[in-house]
Amino acid sequence: MQHLDHFDPAAATVAPTPDLQDQSALEDAKQKREFNKLQKRLRREVGNAIIDYQMINEGDRIMVCLSGGKDSYTMLEILRNLQRNAPVNFSLVAVNMDQKQPGFPEHILPRYLEKLGVEYRILERDTYSVVKEKTPEGKTTCALCSRLRRGSLYGFAEEIGANKIALGHHREDILETLFLNMFFGGSLKAMPPKLLSDDGKNIVIRPLAYCKEADIAEFSRLMEFPIIPCNLCGSQPNMQRQVVKEMLAEWDKKHPGRLESMFKAVTNVAPSQLADRDLFDFAGLEAKQEALMAGRIEAFSVS
Repeated sequence: MQHLDHFDPAAATVAPTPDLQDQSALEDAKQKREFNKLQKRLRREVGNAIIDYQMINEGDRIMVCLSGGKDSYTMLEILRNLQRNAPVNFSLVAVNMDQKQPGFPEHILPRYLEKLGVEYRILERDTYSVVKEKTPEGKTTCALCSRLRRGSLYGFAEEIGANKIALGHHREDILETLFLNMFFGGSLKAMPPKLLSDDGKNIVIRPLAYCKEADIAEFSRLMEFPIIPCNLCGSQPNMQRQVVKEMLAEWDKKHPGRLESMFKAVTNVAPSQLADRDLFDFAGLEAKQEALMAGRIEAFSVS
């Protein structure tokens, strides 16, 4: 009989026990169920937003703005999913704006979209140089960057025949904007789920308006999207949006349900209980009161 002088782990193969196999199968099944629940929830929330705000109509050509981040990837995937069973016919064209940031991996999105078979366009605009030149040292670049990007994309939508522009803003983005405008802009406004641009040429939709950022992040992780970080502004100091984001996250952690309630408030506005004279006719309340009282007197007299 031949004896081994040593034990070679590489040469040894140990079959998994039935218990381990069963445990692995159960874990896989559980993960699949959780993924299906998450996907269905996102589909339902996007579908409800589309219905509530009549975002998509028959024959729409929708330009899906794809940045390479988790939100826009998720938006594209859910819209493609809904497109298969939608009661109306609409088309999607993914558009990425290459802002000529140094080191931007310009091959990632085309390769990903070609693999999916999605129609896409790459819009090249050197807004990076403009932002760096115009932004004073120590100031954040987001405001100027977003204006330049928005203007370029709006014009490009017309070029490619898109009548709707889909942006990947989610529930937390909307609430963060609400607080930023209150804290620093002196106005009570956020991001509407549907918007007509100032020039009247474009309708902007936000299909993820009802979706939680945490759900989007988890969906993105499970889908293994090829995320492209924004090196222009992602690590800037003194970003007020990041401060507000952390504030909302802390509230959500300490007071579950608070963000849901705040978002509901955005959709349930009572103009008479605020103080905007253009939005509500405070000066006409006396006349309204007289008309109501006269109506009551006449009703009382008849009876």
